[in-house]
Amino acid sequence: MNINEAINDGSKILRNRFINNSQLDAEILMAKTINKDRNYILLNNNYPLNKNQLKNFYELIKQRSLGKPVAYLVNKKYFWNSEFFVTDDTLIPRPDTELVVENALKVIKQKNKANILDIGVGSGCILLSILEERENFYGTGIDISKKSLNICKINADNLKVSSRLKLYKSNVDKFHLGKYDLIVSNPPYIKTSKIKYLERDVAIFEPRQALNGGLDGLSEIRKVINKTSELIKKNGKFILEIGFDQKNKVINLLNKKGFYINSTQKDLANNDRCIVSTKYN
Repeated sequence: MNINEAINDGSKILRNRFINNSQLDAEILMAKTINKDRNYILLNNNYPLNKNQLKNFYELIKQRSLGKPVAYLVNKKYFWNSEFFVTDDTLIPRPDTELVVENALKVIKQKNKANILDIGVGSGCILLSILEERENFYGTGIDISKKSLNICKINADNLKVSSRLKLYKSNVDKFHLGKYDLIVSNPPYIKTSKIKYLERDVAIFEPRQALNGGLDGLSEIRKVINKTSELIKKNGKFILEIGFDQKNKVINLLNKKGFYINSTQKDLANNDRCIVSTKYN
């Protein structure tokens, strides 16, 4: 069987299991199987596969057909301007979260130097993308997951920003180090009762602690806002990712803690997705 035949067969299997983008997924999984990029596959689709390659390919197709996300199967996801190493210990970086990076770079573009804190750093996609763009910026990332911090460190090494990064295993409530020009966060914000209704890929395979925002979806956001109000410099900027229906409640929480709202930003689906604010007292 050649590459093209295997991809078509794999795509059919995925399609029968109601997997969206079945053709693209099969191509990406084939690229992983033979350790080449997708362009190679498209240009060499008559290349014959050996038994071992076919076995590995169909194992990946099987896992994908059960809902395991492609990013976890190939251990990578493209975000902003870079490829990030990911495992199922971290949330998969999403295009909507690029809004946080985009707005961070806008609000601190006048600064030659800045200290940035990322609360719940995960794979590091937000913080490391900012550090990669600004060589005089320094970053601190905290996370309660040691495995996430290890993955962030791998990504920092790959992007060559490790020398400007400090990572701490810490609960947000217990972190007291430093004062920051900019704080960013993509905290868990899904209501506990809603997690089981998310897409199967997300609900079953992504880490629950990175999704679960408590009974009202705001328990972690409250902690992040409270801690940010202590750690941010006066006139410092705070950029927070939120759920599509949380804007008004989160603005209210921010106002109570002395933040002025600069803007709210909509994602690709036109949902409110992040809030840009400034600490004024």
